[in-house]
Amino acid sequence: MLVGFFCLFVLSAADVASSEKLCSYQDVLNHLNLTRNNELFTMARPVRDYRQSTNVSLDILLYAILDVRETDQTFIPYVWMFLSWENHHISWDPADFCGIESISIPTEMLWKPDLTIEEMTEKDRAPPSPYIIIKSDGVVKMQNDLVLVSTCRMHVYKFPFDTQSCNLSIKTIIHSVAEIHLFQNSSSKEATEESRELMRTQYEWLFVNMKVTSQTVTSFGFDQDVVIYTINMKRRSILYIVNFLLPVLFFLCLDLSSFLISEHGGEKLSFKITVLLAVTVLQLILNDILPASSNRIPLIALYCIGVFGLMMLSLLETIVVMYLIQKDSAPQEDKGEEGRCLKENKQGEVNFHNCEGEEKTWNLCVCVSHVSADEDPAERLKMEHGPNYKVKEHDEDMTDESESFEKLAGDLREALKTLTLFLNRKEEGKPGYWTRKTRTINKVFFVFYVTAATLFLICMFFHWNGEH
Repeated sequence: MLVGFFCLFVLSAADVASSEKLCSYQDVLNHLNLTRNNELFTMARPVRDYRQSTNVSLDILLYAILDVRETDQTFIPYVWMFLSWENHHISWDPADFCGIESISIPTEMLWKPDLTIEEMTEKDRAPPSPYIIIKSDGVVKMQNDLVLVSTCRMHVYKFPFDTQSCNLSIKTIIHSVAEIHLFQNSSSKEATEESRELMRTQYEWLFVNMKVTSQTVTSFGFDQDVVIYTINMKRRSILYIVNFLLPVLFFLCLDLSSFLISEHGGEKLSFKITVLLAVTVLQLILNDILPASSNRIPLIALYCIGVFGLMMLSLLETIVVMYLIQKDSAPQEDKGEEGRCLKENKQGEVNFHNCEGEEKTWNLCVCVSHVSADEDPAERLKMEHGPNYKVKEHDEDMTDESESFEKLAGDLREALKTLTLFLNRKEEGKPGYWTRKTRTINKVFFVFYVTAATLFLICMFFHWNGEH
């Protein structure tokens, strides 16, 4: 009876002692002999048999799309990388250390796989994680945040309605597939769903999905495993539509409305040149956005060139029409009143004609402009025949008769002015030959302009919405 009670007391004391045992991470490290100076954990792959490969599991999640530079063809994502592999030199029984199953230690204390991203062009700007986690079964886990500046072949043919696919190809630097076997841990669907939940910012892009593929490639004479993460994203095009495509379309409508402006004067020509220069400024802005190394001319560039070409044809048509109108309304050499005479023809009609080359005699031709109302006819005769000319009696008679001629000449001048003004107004009201032709040209070109612009816009719409 006493012996049984004593045994029960000893067992209870042992249980109390075991429950009060203190454990620390350092006990585990001491058990593993894991120190900074232990070359067993840092110098070589953590395998007991060199012929055995190290299986490295890889996961990448997209945390943010920081920037996409079309001109530099650069893709800058912020990703989380998760790595895990097995270290054959690490193992312990959690029951011996109060149930401790994992420990975090500094990264420099263990060997790590030499992974690199083929598309990366600049050193990672994010600070590396200072710790890694080791588990009791020898599994090592590491997590890093990476800000990657990587190259990405941009396909801007359908800009700004384009979808870009950028790859992140991960492989080892010097190890072959026989030494390090690299594989993805999550499927494409799982990586896409987790990235969408994790996503913080997408810049001007909309994350579509992430595809994960693995393949074996031959590099530097030996085979290597490569895990490729393809990030598909679609551009948010609403700002480009509002700030670029619609203004160009509005300028085309303004150029179309310029057909309502009269060709007389330079207002129409100045208006068309102003609209054409506005489209040129938008083309310069577009030149700073699109990459110069594109294999195909982007549709948005064709859109601008097409609108620019239509406006240029409209401008040339305006120049031709204005030239024809100017040619039709060019002033002909008007004969002045000087040298114009009244003469009666055989039918008894009195007409104006040029007196040049005719003998200036009062009985044949009345030169209206040669004698003014204030001029003495005698003095006029002396001017015509010389200062020594003496006025004869018949000249004196003519002088008396000239007074009636002077009055008639004044009346004829007034009639001439009235008739000339009437004829000029009549000629101005009647369009000339070239003016009538320009009206036809305007109508034909307007129909052509509207038809060409409509067909061009329809073609651009179907190309932007097409598959290729």
